[in-house]
Amino acid sequence: MTMRCLAIAAAALIPLALAVPALAQSRAERRAAQLSAWVEAGEPQDCIQLNRIRETRVLSDQVIDFVMDNGQVFRNTLPNACPQLGFQESFGYKTSINQLCNVDIITVIIPGIGPNTGASCGLGRFVPMKPAETAATK
Repeated sequence: MTMRCLAIAAAALIPLALAVPALAQSRAERRAAQLSAWVEAGEPQDCIQLNRIRETRVLSDQVIDFVMDNGQVFRNTLPNACPQLGFQESFGYKTSINQLCNVDIITVIIPGIGPNTGASCGLGRFVPMKPAETAATK
């Protein structure tokens, strides 16, 4: 490679190198915004109905929001950090009943070839949440 080609290649990598921290920062900012956008709205519950869960939002290695079919959000703060949960943002669970409970275990799913799993961690209680602006007006 000539010096000119090396200079062009290096110049092409600079925007990419600058974008990676920006992506990580925006991910961290997004999570911080989601954490602060909600406040507690009632007493913690031991279980939630599986068939009512519409989506999950992993906010960190220790916090997961469960969004129900009616829009209600239940925040679960795990008793301990679950390694790789915040990075992978995906998990699985097994239960023999139609509920997910604070005694259940989740397992981090690591994408790749075959069933790759990470740490298994216990859930905490499910705290009903409401938007912070709703809490400020009431």
